Amino acid sequence: MRRTVYNEDHEAFRETLRAFIEAEVVPVYDEWYAAGQAPRDFYYKLAELGIFGIEVPEEFGGAGEESFKYEAIIYEETARAGVSFGGSGVHVLLCLPYLKAYATVEQKKRWLPDFVSGKSMYAIAMTEPGTGSDLAGMKTTAKLSEDGTHYVLNGAKTFITGGVHADKVIVCARTEAPRPDDRRHGISLLVVDTKSEGYSVGRKLDKMGLKVSDTAELAFVDVKVPVGDLLGEENKGFSYLGQNLPQERLGIAVGAYAQAAAAVRFAQQYTQDRTVFGKTVASFQNTKFELAACKAEVDAAEAVCDRAIEALDAGELTPAEAASAKLFCTEVAHRVIDRCLQLHGGYGYMNEYPIARLYADNRVNRIYGGTSEVMKSIIAKSMGL
Repeated sequence: MRRTVYNEDHEAFRETLRAFIEAEVVPVYDEWYAAGQAPRDFYYKLAELGIFGIEVPEEFGGAGEESFKYEAIIYEETARAGVSFGGSGVHVLLCLPYLKAYATVEQKKRWLPDFVSGKSMYAIAMTEPGTGSDLAGMKTTAKLSEDGTHYVLNGAKTFITGGVHADKVIVCARTEAPRPDDRRHGISLLVVDTKSEGYSVGRKLDKMGLKVSDTAELAFVDVKVPVGDLLGEENKGFSYLGQNLPQERLGIAVGAYAQAAAAVRFAQQYTQDRTVFGKTVASFQNTKFELAACKAEVDAAEAVCDRAIEALDAGELTPAEAASAKLFCTEVAHRVIDRCLQLHGGYGYMNEYPIARLYADNRVNRIYGGTSEVMKSIIAKSMGL
């Protein structure tokens, strides 16, 4: 079926991006994989390509686009090539919406030009050791100084994607204690300069997958954060976090769909080239049936993503709909990638093949951004159950 979600401008961007990936990423990706992160200089190349400024308003150095479709194309093209752009996805997908929605004009003038140029890479720090998905249970505190000029930040965060290379981090912290009837009260968002005294990056975490995405532990010991770097209003951070979840979860859904589509492509290529018993693996009926079944699931996931992308651009995507898209697409990707790896036989278990890396990378999709179980709870609640 012909896709209608993208127009000529989107497809021109896709062609440019595909050529960039082939020239700048594919030849060195094995080196990045071995190092466990993309080099910091690579982010300047992404900035030069205009990746970071697509959705930034023109007055702050961006292109002023409001559509999520360009971001979706990045997911599709990196998955197609079996690569990633490291931790830079968090910079745009997770951090930019908060800066656009809650930063003052003065803050945008200070922050967004460097955001677009790649001079300041952003990460967001929500999760803490021992709290997981229970954000209301966070212990990191930010106490206002007696003279009212700054906050004093203390605490620790973990699983922070982009945390190694980040120049600024949006930190979720308690500026007030929770209320007896509202555990979510008292959380605020602070934009913290990673060069601040008392700020430190702990371990770069050794993950099963997403090896090129730097993920770290962060610690804050009496870090002074100017009051002018409070993002939005004090104590309203939890509600801010919830408002960006539909886009975050749609991003995960689109990424999962793109990975599943790439897995089918990898498996088809491999089985057409691989010969056993004097015949190509693709010529066996079981291979044809497996690939056909996988293709059907990918087609369904594509339709779900396209509909959700249009809804997001129209401002109509609900939290429950985003949860449904994430649940469906991540579960489809899990099944499809597993079956496509099986078609590779023993070579599918070797990291030199993209299907093996894809298998490991995909697993976290059903965990971060809210687990599949959390998605089911959100969907059930929307049904009145």
